[in-house]
Amino acid sequence: AVVSTQSTGEAEAKAAEWKAEALKELENWHAKQTDVLEKTRAANREAQDEFLKDNVEEAKPGQQWERICRLCDFNPKSNRNSKDTARMKSIFLQLKQNPL
Repeated sequence: AVVSTQSTGEAEAKAAEWKAEALKELENWHAKQTDVLEKTRAANREAQDEFLKDNVEEAKPGQQWERICRLCDFNPKSNRNSKDTARMKSIFLQLKQNPL
């Protein structure tokens, strides 16, 4: 009876230790995630501001096709993991050369 009480106490102590360690790791994970989220938000804000600035500067008539072509990546080697947009790109190029 004394041995089982002693082993139960050790098991409870180990469980409490693991619980404290898990709580500490969880807090560290939350801190890292919050940091990554803040960095991502800041990068997205900068990218959005740059995108909006470029759009305001290039909102002149006659610049639409240049904007579309710059936004489309016409290099087939760089888009290996994305959807095939070759048909859309060819239509854009045809419309640029022969407007409706």
